[in-house]
Amino acid sequence: MGLSKQIELRPLQSMKGGMAEFYTPQASHETMLVTVPGNTIDDLFVHRHQTDQILVVRGSLVLVVLQNRCYEYFLLSEAHPVVVEIPPGVLHGAINLNEQPCTLVNAVRRHGKALEGDYRPRARPLPYDLDRARRLLGMVG
Repeated sequence: MGLSKQIELRPLQSMKGGMAEFYTPQASHETMLVTVPGNTIDDLFVHRHQTDQILVVRGSLVLVVLQNRCYEYFLLSEAHPVVVEIPPGVLHGAINLNEQPCTLVNAVRRHGKALEGDYRPRARPLPYDLDRARRLLGMVG
């Protein structure tokens, strides 16, 4: 087999049309609008048969990805729109230490039937580095 699956961050493509700016939609089977409440420290999730394509449209949060037995932390913010693609089999969670909720769009690509366990939180094998999340969010550590 090849290397382990990795997440991908892509800048959101856009074009101006008069006063409006049009952003390229992401191909998907299902699109969800998701709100992550303020002061949330989410457990991990893994999907076996879907690719998540996440774009924060209001607020900010820290996406946590567990790969190679280490957490990676990514700041996602409305101020710097990027699409994060999370392939099947990658454990991921979210941290929103802000008071305000964060709203995101998840354009889901299905690769088979969803399994019940895909939406069941998984215990974190290691504690999150909340000081790192605070620094990424621009909060005093």
